[in-house]
Amino acid sequence: MSAQHVPRKPEQPLIDSNDYLFLTALLRERSGLALGAGKEYLIESRLPAVAKAYGLRTLGELVRLLRDSPHDELEKAVCDAMTTGETLFFRDGAPFELLRAEILPALAERCRDERRALRIWSAAAATGQEPYSVAILIDQLASVLQGVRVELLATDFSTAAINRARRGAYSELEVQRGLTPELLATYFEMRDNTYTIANTLRRRVIFGEFNLLDSYAALGTFDVILCRNVLLYFDAPTKKDVMERMASILNPGGYFFLGSTETSFGVTDRLTRVSAAPTPVHIRTELMTSAG
Repeated sequence: MSAQHVPRKPEQPLIDSNDYLFLTALLRERSGLALGAGKEYLIESRLPAVAKAYGLRTLGELVRLLRDSPHDELEKAVCDAMTTGETLFFRDGAPFELLRAEILPALAERCRDERRALRIWSAAAATGQEPYSVAILIDQLASVLQGVRVELLATDFSTAAINRARRGAYSELEVQRGLTPELLATYFEMRDNTYTIANTLRRRVIFGEFNLLDSYAALGTFDVILCRNVLLYFDAPTKKDVMERMASILNPGGYFFLGSTETSFGVTDRLTRVSAAPTPVHIRTELMTSAG
């Protein structure tokens, strides 16, 4: 048999089944991420860098260290690496147009009448493109929002991601995804070969590290919650728990945004789908029972 016909041995996986089960349980408990079966490739692509950063040669050594003793810092690093997702400015378009054209003007009028702040939460802010997109809308709607204080909170589980968001510095590729040349020229400055968001916009956003599995009691209530493209990674009980607790801190008449492929159907009846909306957006009605 010629060499070119010798069958190749299948590559050995970087992680064995028991270690995979251990890591999936850890991820679900610490971050809510539910990988399920057949997602070994995600761990094998994202965690070797974490192992190397801690002086470990293999994923097996990483798991042994986690098994042998409590290691909060390493557990957090593992979860950070696995929960960092894709994001871009004005992602999907329709949610931001709806905020611009209908939701923010209506909420501004209500908040003006009630003499209170209009509060918005970007609950999975990643590296900041979503909250900065909202901040741009707020700036563009300055005349409509006149007399209304807008509080914009942006949180993420990942320490590295939220620190990047605070800096507000992006590559040319990142700013080309979702931003027009006009927006780029108006709201960004070129520094050290990166595009940095203007200080006036960065000061509009309050950034914080936050785990969606933790208590929301200290956050207050909101008129808009954007929880987009994160709940799809949770299992059904966790998704229901998070969505219903978010509903409990959404002001009556407030709006809740999901990602373009997500739905509340079969998850909770505490939010009502806005049927005419071109994107998954829900409203908390005045008669909704609080989730407690």
